[in-house]
Amino acid sequence: MQSFRTEIENPIVEKDILELEQKIREFKEGKVDEEKFRSLRLARGVYGQRQHGVQMIRIKLPYGKVSSAQLHRIADVSDEYSRGRLHITTRQDIQIHHVSLDRTPELWAQLEKDDITLREACGNTVRNVTASETAGIDVDEPFDVSAYADATFKFFLRNPISQEMGRKFKISFSGTDADTALAFIHDLGFIAKIQDGVRGFKVLLGGGLGSQPRHADVLYEFLETEKIIPLIESVLRVFDRYGERAKRGKARMKFLVKDVGLEAFTELIEVEQKALSNTKVVIETIAFEVAPKFQTDSVETIVLEDETAYQAWKVTNVIQQKQKGLFAIGIRVPLGDFYTDKARLLADLIKKYAADELRFTLRQNILIRHVREALLPFFYQELKKLGFAQTGYNKLVDITACPGTDTCNLGISSSTGIARELEKVIAAEYQEFITTKDITIKISGCMNACGQHNMAEIGFQGMTINSGKLVAPALQVLLGGGTLGNGQGRFSDKVLKIPSKRGPEALRQILNDFKANEQQNESFLAYYERQGKAYFYTLLKALSDSSELTEDDFIDWGNEKPYVKAVGIGECAGVVIDLIETLLLESQEKIENASAAFANESYSDSIYHAYAAILNSAKALLLSVAQKTNSHATIINQFDEVFVETKKIVLPDSFATFIYQIQKNEPTKAFAKSYLVDANWFLQQLKTYRKEELTHA
Repeated sequence: MQSFRTEIENPIVEKDILELEQKIREFKEGKVDEEKFRSLRLARGVYGQRQHGVQMIRIKLPYGKVSSAQLHRIADVSDEYSRGRLHITTRQDIQIHHVSLDRTPELWAQLEKDDITLREACGNTVRNVTASETAGIDVDEPFDVSAYADATFKFFLRNPISQEMGRKFKISFSGTDADTALAFIHDLGFIAKIQDGVRGFKVLLGGGLGSQPRHADVLYEFLETEKIIPLIESVLRVFDRYGERAKRGKARMKFLVKDVGLEAFTELIEVEQKALSNTKVVIETIAFEVAPKFQTDSVETIVLEDETAYQAWKVTNVIQQKQKGLFAIGIRVPLGDFYTDKARLLADLIKKYAADELRFTLRQNILIRHVREALLPFFYQELKKLGFAQTGYNKLVDITACPGTDTCNLGISSSTGIARELEKVIAAEYQEFITTKDITIKISGCMNACGQHNMAEIGFQGMTINSGKLVAPALQVLLGGGTLGNGQGRFSDKVLKIPSKRGPEALRQILNDFKANEQQNESFLAYYERQGKAYFYTLLKALSDSSELTEDDFIDWGNEKPYVKAVGIGECAGVVIDLIETLLLESQEKIENASAAFANESYSDSIYHAYAAILNSAKALLLSVAQKTNSHATIINQFDEVFVETKKIVLPDSFATFIYQIQKNEPTKAFAKSYLVDANWFLQQLKTYRKEELTHA
């Protein structure tokens, strides 16, 4: 593997890319532990996929916003380094699959030419900050949340506080009480509010999906906008220090909030206030308030071949903006997959006629913004040429699904295969629902809920059924979930498990029953609550009988060969098993990072790097004597008990007092300097102790 020139002007970004290139080389030479290397590449958007020898690259796109130039760049990268296919995720990212590990630094360098990053798209970091795709154009919004999502993304990108947490951390911003960014399932969710003429947010804490979904708690009914960045920083500091690290299944924020309680968690947030880099951060919004500019004023008069089809498309896919005379166009992208040839044509279209902006959505779709009313027929015609004029944007037929067994290591059954079959059923048999019912169908290939199955009106989760010595792909049917608004939501009930090949029939029975028995203007969620879980269990019970499975039942959707359950090691969490020497080397790197931050007068960052170095060093020694290191707080307590109180390591005071200076001091130059000296001194003490222990072992 040869070194390369990045040609990146930003020295911080260039250092990041060169470090990835260097670590790949060291990993291939056997100089870097596999688990440690996994952690590093995940934090740089490089994710192992089901197929051996190739990677999935996740491109981090804050609140889904993309310009024409950026979409062209992404398309070029996909053609050059992959297979020309783009995948939209439920976090408004783009994923590219089947990329060689050796070429990932080059790929990243190419993306950065148009200000596109991979940094912290995966791993135990602050993941992509999502927002309502209609932010800035919604007729019901109190203000545009885009600026606040953007500021949050920028503040925490490469922030030392959020580089090596116990698990990933997700943040969303909803523009209205409809809560289209799903605040109730996020670690931190924000819903725009105005109180007494002041902008602010309702703040929700500790939500999540997965195998144990948890509804977020209301942390603040109203918090002024200038306080949101300090709040997020405080929460991240608490999560970094007290979050579980040894047990992956218990490491998310939702478990920490549940365990300590909201009141105690709020108290922990207050303890962090003195150490914050800023107590208030005023977020500039001017750049997001500029009126859209258009390259071209008009187009030729369009004569539509099918006026009826055009009107049907307008009903489901066109949204009136709050800006007079402007409209947004929703593009339904089945399963979030589209190709680079269409991406380029779409990029040219928005640059010339739609103010050069689109947004990827939480339902794996595309929203074109700022389209003048007179150009709607033109856009319909051009989008139809691309296959992008299917009706049913955000409707029943618009199914959300994770990649499942197509590429994911954790996939149990095919999400995309069953999704395609269900879409066929809806399109052929339930056309009337496409325009009248906003029923969500969501599918995940496993319990981790990347397809958000357990918050949908109708959800399916990939599972298996055993029949003698054979294993068949199966689906857990879930019903009755949904977003209720203003931070309230409902998780789906697990009704029963059926063979995957019976999924279409299950959907038919559910929709037929709804059609036959719904009351006037009744939503599906209201209908489900009226009938109850037991009613639907009885309705579908016959489909769950696995005593007489056919040969076809053992072949998953989209496959020709019999099903084989093959679940690998997931990388969603980026969990790392650190070696003692590796940790001590990392501590030295963190001290170097602290020194660099200090030289740049980033005193808060320097202090946190120094804190991480001290903590890392203590963890190394505790691992050498097989002590628990489940959380930072545990490490601090254990180090006092095992090393300080026994006089094996001599400190001026307790280790807790020594390291918790970070909570007692403001982030001044003087404290940053002294804390950096302390971190270096502490590491040298521990290295000496470790060397003596090994000598006498």
